[in-house]
Formats: sequence, structure tokens, C-alpha cells
Amino acid sequence: MKKLILIASSTLLTLLTLACLVGYWGYQTIIDYSQTPLGLTEPKELTIARGTSVSQLALQLEADGVIQTTWKLKWLLRFRPELAKIRTGLYEMSPSQTIIDLLNDLAAGKVKTFSLTLVEGKTITEWEQQLKAAPHLQIPPEVFAAVLIEQGDDSGLPEGKFFPDTYHYTAEADAKVLLTQSHQMMAQELAKAWAERTDGLPLKSPYEMLILASIVEKETGQAHEREQIAGVFINRLNLGMRLQTDPTVIYGMGDRFKGNITRKDLVEDTAFNTYRIFGLPPTPIAAPSKASLLAVSKPAKVSYLYFVSRNDGTHVFSSTLEEHNRAVDIYQRKKK
Repeated sequence: MKKLILIASSTLLTLLTLACLVGYWGYQTIIDYSQTPLGLTEPKELTIARGTSVSQLALQLEADGVIQTTWKLKWLLRFRPELAKIRTGLYEMSPSQTIIDLLNDLAAGKVKTFSLTLVEGKTITEWEQQLKAAPHLQIPPEVFAAVLIEQGDDSGLPEGKFFPDTYHYTAEADAKVLLTQSHQMMAQELAKAWAERTDGLPLKSPYEMLILASIVEKETGQAHEREQIAGVFINRLNLGMRLQTDPTVIYGMGDRFKGNITRKDLVEDTAFNTYRIFGLPPTPIAAPSKASLLAVSKPAKVSYLYFVSRNDGTHVFSSTLEEHNRAVDIYQRKKK
């Protein structure tokens, strides 16, 4: 009897030992598996739909070639059940990630983010094209006008009223949310520039400051010239001179502009042709940057009334028509 008990005990101990060894081997296998790099050679998007189960996730990853088999992933999630609570959204997987990295991201909801840069100096029409090209962004019809209405502006004139900046969003976000931020930022920056403006500017409202800032934005990309160009326009407005700025003509031409302005274009009567009208055009002609708003708010105190391009992004400034004509001969007509 004692012999049977000894044999049984020995057998049970052996089985327990084997079970422990197998369990440890299985556990170690799963732990090692968790550090396995994803089967990717380049970044790849992963969409987790609402209600996706662990089994569905495993099959989805296997079908995409991200993992080779599903059973190890399922067992890993049994060992780490907190990682099984995957969250809905669009994720980006990368070759540098391991299995456990991906699961941590899915459990934490670290969805992929996108950026949209609304560039200064561009028009609403150009920004509309940017929106259409942005990935995973929902764009309601007439979205700029819709934002204006929601923000209490029923003018129907969106040009210049949205702040150029980089905005971030997640997949399937509503563009209206981003543009609402942009509109509010422009309103804040414009209000600040108007409040801090130099005394005596020939501008009747913040909107007129916005219009002039948009012209300054289009006239130069050189930061150090903005205040000078703003100073020229302020001087011309004070003297009752026409602004005579090409970007307003181009804006008024719309789709007809093909890269050159003709003499006929300069004499055409349009609301934006500042060679024909006095004062400012009726609306901004582009989205001004914060720097252009500040330049108009505090323009340089200069005697200049004219400027002409050197064709390298900079300008020659002149106080008299004679000086200006000489600069035009040198830099535009190539006369010495």
C-alpha cells in the first residue's frame, strides 16, 4: 500500500512539474511574442470599428500580414486582459512597433492625428482645395459660410476672416470644428491688433485693418519689409492717393488671371482695382498672418510713397515719383 502511495505521489509530482514547465514555457513564449516586431516594412493605417472584438482584431491583423497567427495574440490578451479593451478609431502602425506597443496604443486610444496647415496669403478658394485634399476630413457643404453663420456673421464674406495656422485633427473630424477655431483665432488677433494700433491711422474699423493687412501679406514675403510696406500704404491713404497695388487687381480678375497683368487689366473698372478706386477694396484679398496684422497696427514711420520689386523678393522704397521711376527703370525695365 505504501508502495502504491509512493508511486502515485511520485507520478503526481512529475505531472505537476511537467505542468509547471509547460506553463512556464507557454508563458515565456507569449512574453517573447509580445516583443515581436510587427510584420511591416512601412507605416500602415489600422481602423478599429465600434464593437470590434479581440478575435476580430486578431483576424484583421493576420489578414493584413501584421501577425502570422492569431492564437498567440489571443493568449497574450488572456495574460494581459487590460489590453483587450481596445478603443475605436484610426491608428497608425509602424515597423518599429512590437505587438505589445500596438496593443498599448489600442488600449490607450492613441489614435492617429493629422495636421492641416492653412497657409497665410492664400484665398478661401485655395484653402477649399486644401480641405478637399486633406485625408480623413469631413467637409460640410459651404463650410466657411456655415462657420460664419454659427459665429454670428451673416455677411457671407469669409475672405480674410480665418487665421492661417496649423490645425490638428483625428480621422473623420468635421472641418467645421477646425475652421471655427481658425475664425475665433483671427477675431482675437485682429481685436488685439486694433486695440494696440498706433494713433491716427486712416482706418475706420478692425475690418479695414484686416483688408489692408491682407494686401501687405500679398505684397511681400520678407518679414523685415512688412512695416515699411504698411507705412507706404498708410501714407498713401492719408494723402488721398490710390493704393495702386497689383495683388488687388489680380484678386479682382479671379480665374481670368493667367500670370500676367496687362494695361487693359489696370484700367478695368472693378471693385478691387486699386489703380481705379480710391481707398481700400471692399474685402480682404487673402488671409493675413499675425505679422501683417501687427505691421498695419504699428506701421513704420517712413516718408516713402512708392516701392518696386527687385525681383528677388525684396523691394526698393522711394519717397518721390522721380526716385520711383528711376528704380522702375533699373529693376523692371532693366535700364541703367
